[in-house]
Amino acid sequence: MRFSRIFAILLLLPAFGIPAQESKETAQMAKARVQAHQEPVAQVLLLDDVIREALQKNPEAQSALHAINALRLHVPQVKALPDPMVSAGWAGNLAPFSVMRGDNSSYRGLTVSEQFPYPGKLKLRGEIASKEAEAAQADYEAIRRRVSAEVKAAYYDYFYYDQAIQTTERNKELLEKLSKIAEARYRVGKAMQADVLRSQVEISLLIEKLTVLEQQRATAQARLNVSMVRSPESPLPPAAEVQPAALRYSLDELYALAAANDTSVLQNKTMVEKGQLGVALARREYRPDIGVSYMYQQRSALPDMNGVTFSVSIPVFYKSKQRQGVAEATETLLSAEKMRDNRLNEVRFELKQQYLGAKASERLLTLYSKGVVPQSSLALESSMASYQVGSVDFLSLLANFTTLLDYEMDYYLQLADYQTALARIEVLTGSDVTGPVATEDEPAKEAK
Repeated sequence: MRFSRIFAILLLLPAFGIPAQESKETAQMAKARVQAHQEPVAQVLLLDDVIREALQKNPEAQSALHAINALRLHVPQVKALPDPMVSAGWAGNLAPFSVMRGDNSSYRGLTVSEQFPYPGKLKLRGEIASKEAEAAQADYEAIRRRVSAEVKAAYYDYFYYDQAIQTTERNKELLEKLSKIAEARYRVGKAMQADVLRSQVEISLLIEKLTVLEQQRATAQARLNVSMVRSPESPLPPAAEVQPAALRYSLDELYALAAANDTSVLQNKTMVEKGQLGVALARREYRPDIGVSYMYQQRSALPDMNGVTFSVSIPVFYKSKQRQGVAEATETLLSAEKMRDNRLNEVRFELKQQYLGAKASERLLTLYSKGVVPQSSLALESSMASYQVGSVDFLSLLANFTTLLDYEMDYYLQLADYQTALARIEVLTGSDVTGPVATEDEPAKEAK
């Protein structure tokens, strides 16, 4: 699509009255362009390499990973028994640990005590802490998916500006040749000077467009570099060729994938499970904890004495503590359930929005590649032939030229938008929803 139109036009140049030497130079340029097209592809920037480097270096992802590790290390802490208490004391004299002689009530002793929560409490606390770590894992996965999607969007923008610049430069070269055609016809009295001036204005406009595109490409390059934690000024090779991928799932299948794999949905489900465990723990707080103490005493002129004490906590203030704790845990659970339901609604809308955008871009890509661009190319060639015999004015020729340039640019813009929409669908579904483009003889199969 990119070279056939130029070659067809270049073949017509000798018939436009350009001197033989110029025609020879044009033929040499065309031959050089063909040879350049046939040479091995230079080093290009691969999307997979960019994503890999971005995920490895992204500070936000690394921060989330450390947060997960911290929460996992918290689990054994909440499952452990309270630390035992050791106390030492004496009674009688003021001197430390001395026993008053002649007084049987004087003693010195050592006490060791331990609290044992009611069976099941520690286990529930550990499970709640584990759910918090699972929720943080979902955050980490969400960051990875978002970073991946942002990198893809930046890459496709970078690819678009590469192609837009190349397309504009090729068309600028062609327009310069058309300007020479107008000059040649003007010299022999077959065209007006206004045609020459108009062509020069159009060349200046293309130079202006190139300036803007180069600035936008530099911005896209900086965005890619920053995503890979590089200096924004780091040089990058051109992006690899991007081909439109095929969306292998229906909208209903995408809904099911999103409901099962969306990170926010998974996190909200984990928080619901945590809320259920919290209600169970709050109800178990009605059960008393048990304390055990061992005491050893030395007394003057009397045998040493040992003692064991058992204690039980009594939930006397259950109306303001345990009962309110159960109500609090229940409200937390209900809140988590509503958040889960709300996210399910949101993800369906976001998925439908991206799906519609992808389908619209897909249809436009087909329209541009199979209809509009080839037809515009034919219209330009026809107008050039008509201009040669004087049946079409130069403004009509320029209009056809501008139309073709705009549609070629729109094709690459829609391609970037299409691939970006697919990347955002993958964020929501957590799945690779694309595959190789199916040919007409090989219809696409539904992905499993």
